[in-house]
Amino acid sequence: MIAEVDQALGELVREIPGVPKDVDVVFDAPTKDWAARRNAPTVNLYLYDIREDLRRRERGFVESRDDRGIVVSRAPGPRFFKLSYLVTAWTQRPEDEHRLLDGLLRALLPYDALPAELMTGTLNDVGRPVAVTVALPPPEDRAFADVWSSLGGELKPSLDVVITVPMATGVVYAAGPPVSAGVSGQFSNLLVPGMGEDRAHRPGERR
Repeated sequence: MIAEVDQALGELVREIPGVPKDVDVVFDAPTKDWAARRNAPTVNLYLYDIREDLRRRERGFVESRDDRGIVVSRAPGPRFFKLSYLVTAWTQRPEDEHRLLDGLLRALLPYDALPAELMTGTLNDVGRPVAVTVALPPPEDRAFADVWSSLGGELKPSLDVVITVPMATGVVYAAGPPVSAGVSGQFSNLLVPGMGEDRAHRPGERR
C-alpha cells in the first residue's frame, strides 16, 4: 500500500506544470549528509509519519454477494491510515525553491483525492477514494520543527501532504447457507400431578 501511494504521488508531482522535467523527484530523508550530496534541482517527498485515522474507523461488516444476490461472506470495513509527507524543494537559490513550492501548492490544491488513473493495485481494490490534503496545520502532538530536529537538519520551507488510504483488514468470515425452509416447532402440555388433563399448569399462574 505504501509503495503504491509513493508511486501515485511521485507521478502526480512529475506531471505538475510548475515542476520542470529536469527536476528529480525522490523520497529520501532530507538529512544534512543527503543535502550535501545533492547536485541537481530536487523535489523531496519524505514519508515521516504513518498513523490510523481513528475518527474514520467503521463498525459493522461489509457483505459480499454472489451472482444471485446471496450473501457469501462478511468482512470488517476498511481501516484508514494517514501517510504524511514532508514536501521540500532543493535548488541553489531560495527564490527557485519558493517558485517550486508555489507550483506544487497551486497544482495539488484542486485534488481532494488521488486521480482515478493513479489508483493501482490495493488502492483500487478497496473501492474507496484516497483523500489528499495539503498544508493543513499539524496535530497538536507533532510539530515540523521536531521533524527537522530528528533529521539533524535546519528548518526549511515545506508542504505537509497527507494521503488518507483505506486498507482492508484481510479478515473474512464465510456466511452460512441461505435458509431453505420455514420455522417449525413442537409443543406439549405440562401437567401438574393431581390435576386433570383439563387444566394444564401455566407458568406464572396462581393455583
